[in-house]
Amino acid sequence: MRPAKIVTLAAVMALASSACSAARQPTSAPASQPAAAAGHAAGNAEAAPARQEANAAAEATRANGLARPATFTDADYAAHIVRLRQKIPAWERFTVVVEPPFVVIGDEPPDQVRRRAVQTVRWAAGGLKNEYFSKDPDEILDIWLFKDDASYRRHARSIFGHNPSTPFGYYSDSAKALIMNVATGGGTLVHEIVHPFIASNFPNCPAWLNEGLGSLYEQSGQRDGRIVGYTNWRLAGLQKAVRTGRVPSFKTLASMSSHQFYDEDSGTNYAQARYLCYYLQEHGLLKKFYKDFHANQVADPTGYQTLKAVLGEDDMAAFKAKWEAYVLKLRFP
Repeated sequence: MRPAKIVTLAAVMALASSACSAARQPTSAPASQPAAAAGHAAGNAEAAPARQEANAAAEATRANGLARPATFTDADYAAHIVRLRQKIPAWERFTVVVEPPFVVIGDEPPDQVRRRAVQTVRWAAGGLKNEYFSKDPDEILDIWLFKDDASYRRHARSIFGHNPSTPFGYYSDSAKALIMNVATGGGTLVHEIVHPFIASNFPNCPAWLNEGLGSLYEQSGQRDGRIVGYTNWRLAGLQKAVRTGRVPSFKTLASMSSHQFYDEDSGTNYAQARYLCYYLQEHGLLKKFYKDFHANQVADPTGYQTLKAVLGEDDMAAFKAKWEAYVLKLRFP
């Protein structure tokens, strides 16, 4: 297994100097590696301010068309770390790990930060790329891993000027950073890693699939060398919504605007999208659906017609009844 590039802050300037003084070859993106399951049950990270920021960023990305592929050199990462150092309080000691296309910063012991960079970040990024994505994110992104709730909230305020509304973690588009309380587990981190890959590979991806894929991997592991999602905490809410008749049609779900998806019964929307992706995964159809939808996005911007074709279903009301029966038989934990 390729070792992580671990950098203590004392070595940042030396790294920058050496990287900038000689030409470098592009740093390769992480390959998929066998690793411990990265998924832990994660809490609700779709806080309104973060979602509004994400919606605005998505609209801006769509306006700019398809994203360009990104290649970053060692010198790029070194210069990024030098700039990053300005954000880190001198009285704290952080460990910095370059795990392309991310830079991981943590205040746990160095060995633990390195393990998280390899066993969660590299593992998730490699698995997702093997399934769906040909391009890395278009910018170097920071992943801040804070050791506990106190550290998470203190540094979110002092470094980013944020008062987190979720105890688990969130993505800040303005800071180009994933900001995590790792004491709550790695599920939210894996969820948020999905989104920058979607942004660079499928800028017009609708909210339902963007969040369906992200939430699928909140509880994840490896099966036959491939990343897979498992049942998770969203199941109970979805089963309740099924029993009370509150789950919309799949045509309605696919047609939702970002505002409708995030702000109108978002808990049910997230869960329905997740467990549709889970159903497709368990029937060997999720990768095909993503590829076909990506190819057909101009003719089918919501993905609904592609979904019908991949499922081989003409009567989607009948399929919804079959899917709901399937969901009610699932169990977590």
